[in-house]
Amino acid sequence: MEDLLIQALNGLASASSLFLVASGLTVIFGVSRIVNFAHGSFYMLGAYLGWTLVTRLPEGLTGTPLGFWGGVLLAALITGLIGMVVEMLLLRRIYGSPELFQLLATFGVVLVVQDLALMAWGPQDLLGPRAPLLRGSTDLLGLRFPRYELFLICVGPVVLGLLWLLFHRTRWGRLVRAATQDREMVSALGIDQRRLFTGVFFLGSLLAGLGGALQLPRESVNLHMDLAIITEAFVVVVVGGLGSLGGAFLAALLIGELHAFGILILPKITLVLVFLVMAVVLVVRPHGLLGRASAPVRGAAAAPDPPVGPTPRPLVIAGFAALALLIVVPPFLRDYEVSILVDLAVFVLFAASLHFIMGPGGMASFGHAAYFGAGAYGAALLVKHLAAPMGLGLAAAPLAAGLLGLAFGWFCVRLSGVYAAMLTLAFAQIAWSVAFQWVEVTGGDNGILGVWPAAWANTKLAYFYLTLALCLGGTLLLRRVVRAPFGMALRAQRDSTLRAEAIGIDGFRIRWLAFALAAAMAGIAGGLFAYAKGSVFPTYLAISRSVDALLMVLLGGVQTLSGPILGAIGFAGMQEQLMRASDLWRLIMGGVIIALVLFFPQGLAGAVRRLWEGRRV
Repeated sequence: MEDLLIQALNGLASASSLFLVASGLTVIFGVSRIVNFAHGSFYMLGAYLGWTLVTRLPEGLTGTPLGFWGGVLLAALITGLIGMVVEMLLLRRIYGSPELFQLLATFGVVLVVQDLALMAWGPQDLLGPRAPLLRGSTDLLGLRFPRYELFLICVGPVVLGLLWLLFHRTRWGRLVRAATQDREMVSALGIDQRRLFTGVFFLGSLLAGLGGALQLPRESVNLHMDLAIITEAFVVVVVGGLGSLGGAFLAALLIGELHAFGILILPKITLVLVFLVMAVVLVVRPHGLLGRASAPVRGAAAAPDPPVGPTPRPLVIAGFAALALLIVVPPFLRDYEVSILVDLAVFVLFAASLHFIMGPGGMASFGHAAYFGAGAYGAALLVKHLAAPMGLGLAAAPLAAGLLGLAFGWFCVRLSGVYAAMLTLAFAQIAWSVAFQWVEVTGGDNGILGVWPAAWANTKLAYFYLTLALCLGGTLLLRRVVRAPFGMALRAQRDSTLRAEAIGIDGFRIRWLAFALAAAMAGIAGGLFAYAKGSVFPTYLAISRSVDALLMVLLGGVQTLSGPILGAIGFAGMQEQLMRASDLWRLIMGGVIIALVLFFPQGLAGAVRRLWEGRRV
């Protein structure tokens, strides 16, 4: 019983810390509808600024309550001001853009902040001081428990109470609640939404910074804090219900306690527990525990995307020229350069498969790497356990990924928007956990080695031509499906589900089959990548791999069929060159991504198409 009580208190402390970050994210999304991936960066900045202010105080203030707590509060305030500046300079310009482009812009902010933090504080972990007046432990029902953890347990409810008073007892808070429920009506009443959004971002960023600064006595400050916290914060927000503070608090308590007790019962399950919880909640309650469906948009409905027309002539000419170069030039290149071309061909098919469900299908996915990794493991497991030839392994790759897509897609295509995207992320993390922990079959973190091509394709050049043929064939197949009756039905249910069903289109069935087809194509890319590298690791299913595919699609443009091709080439080439040329490649790439979102919101292919159509007019 003593151990259970201690674990329960530890869970409460973790839940309180998580709620601080998630509450800010909830407030921001509830009002602005921005999927703020940079919220974790503000958490990290709060921790770094808190460390600097607390440890670099004048000699008379170091170690005093005023010095420590003043530094924590000042760090939170500065972080709020930084968030306000980011909102005014960047996010204010893209409020009318689709949610995924806002996600892309905030991911660019993440890359910029990571390198700025590296320049300012260095790569080493930084240890903060213990909190004055809260050092040591106290007697609680005959048990010794850290005082600082008890303090954190109290912080969460206090912050929840203060936020409730702010939103229910002040005019500004009532406006925020009104904007959360019906943003268009608030605008129609003459409220200046720009000032309202700026204030909300200041508050949300301040809460994130406060959450980061309060971690100083608990853990070290490092450059990985942002991505580590943002995933769990998103899970809390989605499980609780987008825009619901009470839901976020309830979800934080649920996840904190499950983490605390899960490590006692099934230690390995803690790696994926939050995603299991999210998957179960979204399947049972599609809008979260306390969430509600968003109010319908008033006024004229947004025009659907235009039918897929002919590809602009400059892109056609550039495509044929690039294909000719890919056929003629590789024999004159070095093996390393040919291997880069292999990776590029794989990424094109991977991006095209994601674009198929995002563009024509209108379904966002944050976990598309699950099917890329399933294809890689499908081929590798046959090699490891059955010594199967390469042909059989490449045939098994789309089969394994397609079956996984059928299983996961049956749940995911029933949801829409951010809820659907987060459910895909949950299933991808579950697949990653299986690959990481089922050591007897998958090799765990050591992976599967010795996955080499057959003798006739064991040279870099021969394998490149095989990869080029399969990836080009898969990409052209997806393009053909989009223009076929199935693709027209897919776009019809995307533009108007009710109208599509009224003329006899089974929207669920169309989306489900499209999801499985996209998964199978990603599986082909994963199988080819496995044979190219000679090994398979759980990182093939990781979140970072899904983010790469998402960036390729958004950089190229969702509205055009040539978008994923240009996006994959641009992203992979830019990343390769920047990583080789500069240690600050994240800063440069983040700046490029932000510039593309601001000046080319339709992506590279969309910009070319608009220029070509403008010339024709």
